[in-house]
Amino acid sequence: MAIIKSISGLRFTSNELENEPDLIEKYARAFHLYLTDGTIVLARDGRPSGKNIMERLIKEFARIGRNLVTLDIVPTPTLQVFVETHKAAGGICITASHNPENWNGLKFINNDGTFLDAKENEIFWDFLDREIKINGNAGCVNANDDAVSKHIEKLLSLQFISVRIDAIKNYLKKNNVKFAIDAVNSSGSNAVPMLLNLFECEYEKLYCDNSGKFPHNPEPLPENLTALSDFIKSKKNANERYIGIAVDPDADRLVLVDEDGECVSEEKTICIAIDSYFTINSAAKNIAIVNQSTTMLAEWVAKKYNKTIERSAVGEINVVKKMQEKNAEIGGEGSGGVILSDCHYGRDSLVGIVLLLCLLSEKNISLKDLINSYPQYAMLKSKYNFDGDKKSLYDKIKNANPKHKISEIDGIKVHYDRGWIHIRTSNTEPIVRIIAEAENIELAKMYLEKLVKVM
Repeated sequence: MAIIKSISGLRFTSNELENEPDLIEKYARAFHLYLTDGTIVLARDGRPSGKNIMERLIKEFARIGRNLVTLDIVPTPTLQVFVETHKAAGGICITASHNPENWNGLKFINNDGTFLDAKENEIFWDFLDREIKINGNAGCVNANDDAVSKHIEKLLSLQFISVRIDAIKNYLKKNNVKFAIDAVNSSGSNAVPMLLNLFECEYEKLYCDNSGKFPHNPEPLPENLTALSDFIKSKKNANERYIGIAVDPDADRLVLVDEDGECVSEEKTICIAIDSYFTINSAAKNIAIVNQSTTMLAEWVAKKYNKTIERSAVGEINVVKKMQEKNAEIGGEGSGGVILSDCHYGRDSLVGIVLLLCLLSEKNISLKDLINSYPQYAMLKSKYNFDGDKKSLYDKIKNANPKHKISEIDGIKVHYDRGWIHIRTSNTEPIVRIIAEAENIELAKMYLEKLVKVM
């Protein structure tokens, strides 16, 4: 398995790290050269391998002479907020996001709390083979243990949210709503309960021991959330009402399970957030941004408020750049990532949770009934191992669809009258991802089968 270097940072398996023993130090030196003077902030998700990588980064940056602040195990969005608010030179989160436990990686963060974009990454990578001069002065290292609480404080202090906190508490109490949390024993283990404590509600922690030992595949997809779903179903049988909260290892993605124990598609998280933002913020701009692979339900939601959706390439920083370009305040991705610029320009599961609670309390509705109020589009997602020439593949698909509108913002997206299909190479794995969506499952299958035949 090759080391993967992309717009989403660096990812590698434990075997690859052994094969390139200087990999961590090499990237530390390059990031030092890329950044302006100032402090670098380090954090990690719960993976046990992250502790050693953190120690190696600390040692190398100290040797170079960089001052550091370490946050230890916190969500990636917490690190992003900390870098921005403390005016640090940059940050690194040690995480492989949703990849399995034998993976790890590095996410590199600019001084404004955003990830490096494609152009910035090219400049950064150019430093990988540069020599570095050591001035002989060791950098100092300071630890910070209140980054998560400050992150939550910033979120809840937003005016259109702060005025609704009491209403949320009343809604939860009146309807006896409780929560079940699956943080895959990683960086959301403390952050999600800390947030829920401020709403004075009850919750059960299923996998929140912060050990980094994943109890199941860590990507928060329905097929991986059976324990959370079964727990909520068992509580329903006892006449208790629970909502499930699932986050990925670095807690930037949020997926929900309704009060019946049914998994809510990860695609609907951003749609709920958009619905909430346009409901609770009368001063909201007229636009939201999602990526090319996100459900067309986003357009349906925006249309209710006479707002519009524009689409970016897949990848958090691509959505962020489009939001900044269009002056949009709300955006995200269908993987469960919600971005609220008023808090910070990054995917954030805590933002998603708060926007969900704002919407449910404002409408005085259950999560189940909210989801049932939306049109139910059918989406199919597939992936195939791929390390070939993507241009040749994309040209093949274009030639097979001469009468249909084609978008080439990111990979190839074919627009049909009642749906679409999108194929692109992954930023984080040696695969191609294919997503088809239509008004019904039969149409989605037809779109997918047609594309697979071309491939």
